[in-house]
Amino acid sequence: MSSSTDLRSRRRGDYPFHLTYRTRWSDNDMYAHLNNSVYGHLFDSIINAYLITRCGLHPPTSPRIFLAVSTTAAFFAPVAFPAVVDLGLRVTKLGTSSVTYEVGVFEEGADEVRCVGGFVHVCVEKGTRRTAEGGMGDGVREGLRPLLVVAKGGKRAKL
Repeated sequence: MSSSTDLRSRRRGDYPFHLTYRTRWSDNDMYAHLNNSVYGHLFDSIINAYLITRCGLHPPTSPRIFLAVSTTAAFFAPVAFPAVVDLGLRVTKLGTSSVTYEVGVFEEGADEVRCVGGFVHVCVEKGTRRTAEGGMGDGVREGLRPLLVVAKGGKRAKL
């Protein structure tokens, strides 16, 4: 993941795909802000919404699934109920069988990022949980390609 300063400078326009989430009272913890565990749900929701709606993944019947092998989160400002948040999604690395996602969390009406996090997913055969032969498949890779960002120096992230 990028440095804290780089992450803090993220804006909505840095993310090609967005999903809105209305926080719930139960999302807050005793400190009156979203519990850290809720962010994992948010990351999982936007990533899987994209895989299902844009990449043709259907978890109940797809022979290949994605497993999270790493998660990250950097927090910059709190979010609390009854906020509405805008989640932004981009891909920073796209391999044959793995993908690294970055998710930005923005409070509705604000351009400053509140949290930046994400997952590394590995595509596996559903039945064996072993890396899928042939990786994630061309259809999924092509579906993820619009989210792939250009790294500093003008080079595309890993393909």
